[in-house]
Amino acid sequence: MPPLVVIAAGGTGGHMFPAQALAEEMLTRGWRVKLSTDDRGARYAGSFPDEVEIEIVPSATPQRGGLGAKLGVPFKLTSGVMRALSGFRRDRPAVVAGFGGYPSIPALAAATMMKLPRLIHEQNGVPGRVNEIFATRVDAFACGTWPTKLPEGVEGQHTGNPVRAAVAARAASPYIPPGDYPMTVLAIGGSQGARVLADCVPDALARLPEAIRANLRVFQQARPEDHDRVAAAYAATGMDAEIRPFFDDVPTLMAEAQLVIARAGASTIADLSIIGRPAILIPYPHAAGDHQTANARGLVEVGAAILLPERKLDATSLAAQAELILTNPDGARQMARAAMSVAVPDAATRLADLVTDVSDI
Repeated sequence: MPPLVVIAAGGTGGHMFPAQALAEEMLTRGWRVKLSTDDRGARYAGSFPDEVEIEIVPSATPQRGGLGAKLGVPFKLTSGVMRALSGFRRDRPAVVAGFGGYPSIPALAAATMMKLPRLIHEQNGVPGRVNEIFATRVDAFACGTWPTKLPEGVEGQHTGNPVRAAVAARAASPYIPPGDYPMTVLAIGGSQGARVLADCVPDALARLPEAIRANLRVFQQARPEDHDRVAAAYAATGMDAEIRPFFDDVPTLMAEAQLVIARAGASTIADLSIIGRPAILIPYPHAAGDHQTANARGLVEVGAAILLPERKLDATSLAAQAELILTNPDGARQMARAAMSVAVPDAATRLADLVTDVSDI
């Protein structure tokens, strides 16, 4: 029987998208793949290949819910670990790969107890809490962003952040610079949206000169509770805009975009560098260890993106930066090229090689 890799991930698309990329790569190598996640993570598993077995395990985080929910966290995690142990005894994995988030705890804890080969992939420039806890308990620690601030005594290996096949298929897509013709602006706030973008982006784009505004088509991600007011804001200015809580065709939209306005999640950074698009990045200021600012650094340092801290963000500042890009086709073209200069197109291959290296086959 082919060897089995259990991929443990969940919580947000930031964990699930690179996990999906590894799953796709391991399947091409003839491995069996199982995804261990929770109900929340399963919402992002719809585009995983059909060959991937999805196992829902109990998990919880102390950062959500009321007192009762927080008190129940240890019991849920224990239940998840016991279920993972039972599953591993029935079908022993050759390796367990954790991608962070509380849903990865049961599989990683069970693998540690059974002394199975295991590794972690950290997408961000500062490790999340779960990956930090397990960092000294795994056989390899793969880093998506380089450099990554690692716990003392942990040696990281730079694999890059693997991207899904849908993104890889659009690698280095030809970039059409801004001009006097229809243009696309993509505004995304990570897998769960961002209220600050709902507050600022429509107003900022409305402040652009009419000659630019008349050519724009906007695709903006907004939480369901923000949808109506964002749509109304665009309608009031006559701009063509499509508002959704989640875009399942981000690779296509990004490839078509003249400008991307986004949070600086690790997966977004990887997608921007692989496809090659100019961006205005607004890091989430409350991210653990300010890791989104660390994520953005590579694109900003090569001139592929403009960093706009949220404390400095308003409609006026965002409009100024957007106008700077949308009125400068040569500069925008150079930003697109610069983004590709920091891409790691073989990240999935590197990570899959590491999985094979630490496995017991």
